[in-house]
Amino acid sequence: MGRADSEEGQLPAPVKPPDGGWGWIVLLGCFVITGFSYAFPKAVSVYFKELMKDFHVGYSDTAWISSIMLAMLYGTGPVCSIMVNQFGCRPVMLIGGLLASAGMILASFTTNIIELYLTAGVLTGLGMALNFQPSLIMLGTYFDKRRPLANGLAAAGSPVFLSCLSPLGQVLLEKFGWRGGFLIMGGLLLNCCTCGAVMRPLDMGMKRKTEKAQDKYEAKEMLPIGGKSDEGISTTDKNKKAKKAKKKPKKGKKLLDFSIFSNRGFIIYTISKFILVLGLFVPPILLVNYAKDTGVPDTEAAFLLSIIGFIDIFARPACGMVAGLKWVRPHVAYLFSFSMLFNGLTDICSARASNYTGLVIFCVFFGISYGMVGALQFEVLMAIVGSQKFSSAIGLVLLIEAVAVLIGPPSAGRLVDALKNYEVIFYLAGSEVVLSSLFLAMASYCCLKRGKKKEPPPEKNPSAGGGSDTEEAESDVQEAEEHSSDNHQPAHSTDNAVVAASEDANHVAEEQSGEGGGCPKEDGEVLARDGSNADQMVERDSF
Repeated sequence: MGRADSEEGQLPAPVKPPDGGWGWIVLLGCFVITGFSYAFPKAVSVYFKELMKDFHVGYSDTAWISSIMLAMLYGTGPVCSIMVNQFGCRPVMLIGGLLASAGMILASFTTNIIELYLTAGVLTGLGMALNFQPSLIMLGTYFDKRRPLANGLAAAGSPVFLSCLSPLGQVLLEKFGWRGGFLIMGGLLLNCCTCGAVMRPLDMGMKRKTEKAQDKYEAKEMLPIGGKSDEGISTTDKNKKAKKAKKKPKKGKKLLDFSIFSNRGFIIYTISKFILVLGLFVPPILLVNYAKDTGVPDTEAAFLLSIIGFIDIFARPACGMVAGLKWVRPHVAYLFSFSMLFNGLTDICSARASNYTGLVIFCVFFGISYGMVGALQFEVLMAIVGSQKFSSAIGLVLLIEAVAVLIGPPSAGRLVDALKNYEVIFYLAGSEVVLSSLFLAMASYCCLKRGKKKEPPPEKNPSAGGGSDTEEAESDVQEAEEHSSDNHQPAHSTDNAVVAASEDANHVAEEQSGEGGGCPKEDGEVLARDGSNADQMVERDSF
């Protein structure tokens, strides 16, 4: 009984990220979702000139379309976190794909700018939000050691799609008008449903294998009983369901975990991201209209976004590879701060670009810095809070950033209408990005210095850190062991009660003799599990 139970019957420890396998398919789906989520609001700016003519509105009014999309992408973060924790990533992403497509299809029939806000802005933005956040959560569960590289490759979807959607939008605008372009774009967004379908939960295959192993073992044990084997199997199934019902309230899983606000690194990251978003999206959103106003032809103006996207394609994976280096990964927050500083200085230095050559040079450097920011932003957040709390952390961060998204681009559009000068806009946007980089670097350095002085010895409390992956893994293993022991009791509580009692007595005697041998077995297992998560603990301890 003992060997068979340990080999086939017991539930395994929590599944570790495979860093490959089906994870590459998940990475591909995340690549597509990220591309649509970030590139679509910028690519829509190609239609702004025609919308201004048809609806008789200004720059600021059309800029609200992209701002509402981004605001829904960010502002619905907590709602997405709750839905993912309640229903899982795959169903939420399927619904999101349908909503995103329906929004653009309905937008092609609108007759005023308000209807366009509600369809292309709210509905499509909500659909992309329900796809974007769950895809990042799934990526974090499938990758650990290769997580920086995976984040960089997934983030590369934004420039790839931007370099494709912007020229495609210009072609659709010339051949079918903005209404036909919106209708075709809505059809393309249905691919989000395909990406959601491949988001298979990581532990699904392991659970199926374990249940089959348990059923086979229990059936073998109950074969000599004859006709009562069916009763034993049914009793086992009932106990499994009862155990699952008891497990939910016991684990106490929160739909939205606000305890992450006690993490100083998370607070610093949230504030810096709020300041960053105020100016990060302003240049690419206004770039096409700025180029057209300076006399650049429409096709060449739209090609500027393709230049940013092409440079961004290589910048994000390269930055992800650098962030994955052993001597860089513990200090990834400072690399993120440098990337923001680079982006802000690019905006400031390029504010006086008045010809197409100057705009091309700006796009090259902006693509490099923007790619670095995109590749590192979620990797830094995962390093701070860990994969177990990432679903709640990203929802709360995106909600706070939504306020900045609603302030940044519309305010820039108002200034353009009032001043008729893009130079001031680039100065303001660059200053905000530089300020966010300086705040992150200085606050992180002070937090690290203070944390080192107050850090307790790791020997006394190896799992200190409040809600780390190691603690939750230990609790899950304990619940799995209880679940396994309860599942095997019905098979031995039938007619042969004397044999079961003697086996239990022998099992207790073996445990008592094992405990007298110095170091308990459970302590050894805890130390092993702590060692397996050493990399993640080092990252979060740095904050």
